[in-house]
Amino acid sequence: MANDSPDFVAQHLIGGAELNHDLRLQSGGCGIHLRSNSAELIARLRQYFAHIVRAQLDTAIEVIAVERDAVELPFELVDWKREPGKSGRKDAIFNLPGARLIHKVRTGMNFLQSPQLRIAAGPCVAHDNQVINFINNQLMTELQNDGWLNCHAAAFEYQGQALAIAGFSGGGKSTLMLHLLEDPATRFMTNDRLFIKREGEDTQATGIPKLPRINPGTILNNPRLQPLIDPERRDQLAKMDRAELWELEEKFDADIESLYGPDRIQPESRPLKAFLVLNWKRDSDAPLTLNRVQLDQRPDLLAAIMKSPGPFYQRQDGSFLSDDNTIDPAPYLSYLRGVTVYEASGGIDFDALAERFKAQVEQHD
Repeated sequence: MANDSPDFVAQHLIGGAELNHDLRLQSGGCGIHLRSNSAELIARLRQYFAHIVRAQLDTAIEVIAVERDAVELPFELVDWKREPGKSGRKDAIFNLPGARLIHKVRTGMNFLQSPQLRIAAGPCVAHDNQVINFINNQLMTELQNDGWLNCHAAAFEYQGQALAIAGFSGGGKSTLMLHLLEDPATRFMTNDRLFIKREGEDTQATGIPKLPRINPGTILNNPRLQPLIDPERRDQLAKMDRAELWELEEKFDADIESLYGPDRIQPESRPLKAFLVLNWKRDSDAPLTLNRVQLDQRPDLLAAIMKSPGPFYQRQDGSFLSDDNTIDPAPYLSYLRGVTVYEASGGIDFDALAERFKAQVEQHD
């Protein structure tokens, strides 16, 4: 296959599959109509996105997910450079006229991204998390093209306002988020992608429908989460060295409403009150400290907040980013003007930080 037209590649990826199962989702102002040949995939996604499933949509982006064996494509794929601190091959890309093919190296999944064609093809059921990410990438593109900035952060609602948590890789923002959700006055907003936008004198925050993906160590240390792992596997993990457990690449989705109860997800935007940046160390014996900081004087902390849109993002003019695209800090500093920023440093203590962070926010109301 030498034809690199997006329509031809789309036909090759779909391969004659009958797309007779569907799902409709609504997040903010964006509707997604997902079509697939797999009833099992649709059932899994219906459960995952339960809080945004809709019977009908006024307008919608069409996304196609084809369950099939991994597809070999005769293009010279180029590895997408990973962020600092990340190792191993993950994504490879090939740019088509007005479109981009993204190949997942580890799973064999292929994704075609263009304004008209949004197709996932390969072992979708086995790698449904990548289909979930693909759907969320469509929502993220819509937000960014509407002027929202992408932040590498979790967020929750507390007293009608959004509180955000950023941190360096492996810093524990998902774990801290789940500790904070033990307070019934909090509601989950987003786990790993927060979007901010300046509206008048306020900064608004909104998330995407992606559940926290947490590691076994987080689950073992939180009784509420332990049903996520079967007892036999929990016993095996409990015998592992703490450092080995921390580094283990084994993730589990935390279904917020099944774990914490109904109406514990806030899908709408909220004014952003404060940003917490985790700069603590798990091997530190120093006491936990929580201090207010000025981001324009701490570019190291701002780096933990800023996030590249990644290989799926397509600008309104149809162009894509390259992996050497640099992030301009100026819009972040502008959007976060007036938002109180805290730095947590010293040793890791999730319970103590959860209480101190909320107390600090209440103190500065």
